[in-house]
Amino acid sequence: MSLTLERLSPWLFTIGMFVLWELACRIFKVDTFVLPAPSLIFVAVAQYWLPLAKNSFVTLWTTLAGFALAVAFGIVLGIIVGWSRTLYRGLYPVMIGFNSIPKVAVVPILIIWFGIGVIPAILTAFLISFFPIVVNVATGLATMEPELEDVLRALGAKKLDIMLKVGIPRTQPYLFGSLKVAITLAFVGTVVSETVGANAGLGYQIALAGSNFQMRWYSQRCSCSRWKASRCMRCSPMWRFTSHAGRSARR
Repeated sequence: MSLTLERLSPWLFTIGMFVLWELACRIFKVDTFVLPAPSLIFVAVAQYWLPLAKNSFVTLWTTLAGFALAVAFGIVLGIIVGWSRTLYRGLYPVMIGFNSIPKVAVVPILIIWFGIGVIPAILTAFLISFFPIVVNVATGLATMEPELEDVLRALGAKKLDIMLKVGIPRTQPYLFGSLKVAITLAFVGTVVSETVGANAGLGYQIALAGSNFQMRWYSQRCSCSRWKASRCMRCSPMWRFTSHAGRSARR
């Protein structure tokens, strides 16, 4: 019973949120220009389903492309940084400083370099999502117990053997935890880039609806963006891995 309730809880909370939203709009008689009710948003979804589906697909594959680059680059850089404590202490402040740069400020530069299209969106998704992966992988390697390394070296293991057989497997919980954060950040980066300069995608549609003061259409795009981000995270293997690990730990 508890396991079934746990599986249904995301749907129950989501439905409850929409019910409260609908009741608040009806009870307080909120103007549709300020905040449309979910029922009106669903009507707009049914009315504009074809352009919504086309632009959702553009945003989806752009997000996945940037996320794939972030995973590949983040794992490699994380292993390099975590290989040595000297590298970890030297490069970690540099990465913190780079991550503190607002990615919205970088989007116009990417548009100037690569033009309006999907490439700036992919690069923005990559830039905003690779940092958690690098930090978590490097932290998993750098925090390996020195006593464990001493024992392995005494048994004849080399630095490469320690990393391949102990260090990298040890970073898996860190890695999968960071992927859950990175996939949502990649989606945010894609939508932000599309709102600044693109000719397709949910971000482009959000900017277009907002500039025309079409609040029902605007809310529809925003709701679709939130739903797509949550589904990308929950349908991913790292969500299942961490959820299964959490249930096993409670048992």
